[in-house]
Amino acid sequence: MNLGWWWRLFAGALAGFLFFHGFAATETAPNYSFMYDATSASTLSYYDYIIVGGGTAGCMSDNPMNAVFIPSPLPVEVSLIQVVGITHFGSYIEAASGENFAGGASSSPAVEYMNNLDETTFRGGFILEKVMGPISTGHLELRTRNPNDNPSVTFNYFKDPQDLQRCVQGIQTIEKIIESKAFFRFRYEFLSWPILLNMTANAPLNLLPKHYNPSMPLEVFCKDTVMTIWHYHGGCQVGKVVDLDYKVLGVDALRVIDGSTFNDSPGTNPQATVMMLGRYMGVKILSERLAN
Repeated sequence: MNLGWWWRLFAGALAGFLFFHGFAATETAPNYSFMYDATSASTLSYYDYIIVGGGTAGCMSDNPMNAVFIPSPLPVEVSLIQVVGITHFGSYIEAASGENFAGGASSSPAVEYMNNLDETTFRGGFILEKVMGPISTGHLELRTRNPNDNPSVTFNYFKDPQDLQRCVQGIQTIEKIIESKAFFRFRYEFLSWPILLNMTANAPLNLLPKHYNPSMPLEVFCKDTVMTIWHYHGGCQVGKVVDLDYKVLGVDALRVIDGSTFNDSPGTNPQATVMMLGRYMGVKILSERLAN
């Protein structure tokens, strides 16, 4: 058994995955004065303070995601990330497999890198768990008043113990899937569950310091290997930054109609929900204009 070879295989597959989905990281921003509740704002032609993000009183959220890579002795079906199970405890189980498990871009450094990898790298896939909601919240801070500068965002993953417990239960569910009879022919027997976890925990999934080893509880694994899948929300919540018509409070002729207005996000891709919201508000706005 050559675990060094398997580690290289895993690292190659993971690199492709991360090239497309990025790293989960937070940064520290300078101190600013924030307006934490925009409902008391007066109508002005401009603002000399920050509303979005700070106006949500610390309600920025991102669904934490954790994954386990499972090499397969057999070629597997090519599949982008899709939901394969919704649990009763609030964790969605998703999977991605085959050559395109990392995304679908036609040309990029990631695609070129993946094209040079050994074919066996793609004989496997990731099983993910993603916490719905979540309950934990963070905040968004503007670094400057230049709209071209990226803000600083902190999500406080697993700050609420219930989110952490959902992750643990999600990872335990993944273990049951991998250890099942139906999954047997798609995994190598000598790559035990502790080895798979340890491979994942030691990979460069994020910028956080590593603590996990097989003797440690799954809570440590969840914290060490947390990633984002880019479903941020909560920065412009209804009643705090926008009103019931999605108009920014205190500002004329400006609406925000997207996922940032959500209090919670499902454990899967919110695209359909965002599209329905946009369609609903579009019809409503046109109806109001025609009525006038």
